[in-house]
Amino acid sequence: MDVETNPIRVVLADDHAVVRAGIRMFLESVPDIEVVAEADSGEMARALIEQHQPDVAVLDIQMPKGSGIDVTRWVRASRQPVGVLVLTAYDDDAYVIGVLQAGANGYVLKTASPVEIIHAVREVSEGRSALDSTIAQKLMVLVSGHGSIQYEEHEQLTERELEVLALASKGYTNKAIGVQLGISDRTVQGHLANIYGKLNANSRTEAVMRAVSQGLIPNHIQQ
Repeated sequence: MDVETNPIRVVLADDHAVVRAGIRMFLESVPDIEVVAEADSGEMARALIEQHQPDVAVLDIQMPKGSGIDVTRWVRASRQPVGVLVLTAYDDDAYVIGVLQAGANGYVLKTASPVEIIHAVREVSEGRSALDSTIAQKLMVLVSGHGSIQYEEHEQLTERELEVLALASKGYTNKAIGVQLGISDRTVQGHLANIYGKLNANSRTEAVMRAVSQGLIPNHIQQ
């Protein structure tokens, strides 16, 4: 990627101006990320995402006029081509489940270092999942059968779809999956769309959660 002409374009949403300023400062300290707009509410975040069509939306959970979960659901329902990274102070199980089932690509705590958050933005922009290590550990427990996540029966995945999903769970991009399997990016995209439909999932993270919980693929969720 030519970072001078094609930086990762970010819409940043948090209802605290000081927090936004701090996040913006370290995100823009690297040449390949540009914050194109800031929102202080869920309503404003939706408007700015629609207006700017960013690569990544970085969202807080608790905001007036629409939470980060509400905005994430809207992004997925309206099929906005935007990666969603939730950056929050909350790590309660209910929030983790709500965020990931809404279709977020990543969930990082505000206690993470600037380097970790920058890395998460880059991962989400490439279509990979980005989970804070604390969240990843919670997720491992929730999908291991000791938590409360329960999923309905699904249409059976084909052998090829299982191969695609297993590689996606390891963090491979569509292009990398295609190279591994000898198929095109577009074919990979088509398989992922079928997988989401069969598992009733809105994102790679949610599809992996469901597949691991049902024993379809090994539990190697990336931290």
